[in-house]
Amino acid sequence: MQLTEGDFPGDNSMYATNGLVVPVVTRGGLESGLTGQSAGATRIAGVSPQHTPARRLWFGKVSNEPGFRSVPHHHGEAETGGFVLSGRARIYFGAKFQDYIDMAEGDWVFVPPYMPHVECNLDRNNPLTWMTTRTPDNIVVNLDDVADEALRDWSERP
Repeated sequence: MQLTEGDFPGDNSMYATNGLVVPVVTRGGLESGLTGQSAGATRIAGVSPQHTPARRLWFGKVSNEPGFRSVPHHHGEAETGGFVLSGRARIYFGAKFQDYIDMAEGDWVFVPPYMPHVECNLDRNNPLTWMTTRTPDNIVVNLDDVADEALRDWSERP
């Protein structure tokens, strides 16, 4: 069956460039660093409102250097989905960041809106890389830092 433009519901004309609606590719190495950041974590955007026609989606890569952790932060109204691409991760959360979950390569995580947390690289020798998506954008609200000693089991990790 031959499809015509009228066969598709909705209007995506807001994404048109020079009269055409086309996929937008961000080439490897050309990702945008002009996005919300937290000390201890580096975020680059592959798809974001800052450099593509996307209006309700942020998709990027987050890295923590060996043994490093982010400062406490939350992502405002944004729902966050993450995938551990490489490394071993820990997320502290809860009252005074007393709770945590650990993750390894291939694990997925959902972080609800407004949930304060700390993202950690458990490995002292290798980087941690996450693929992360948020709606509507990469909102990053940094909070006051906490001492390493306040994070249960952080200083004693192998």
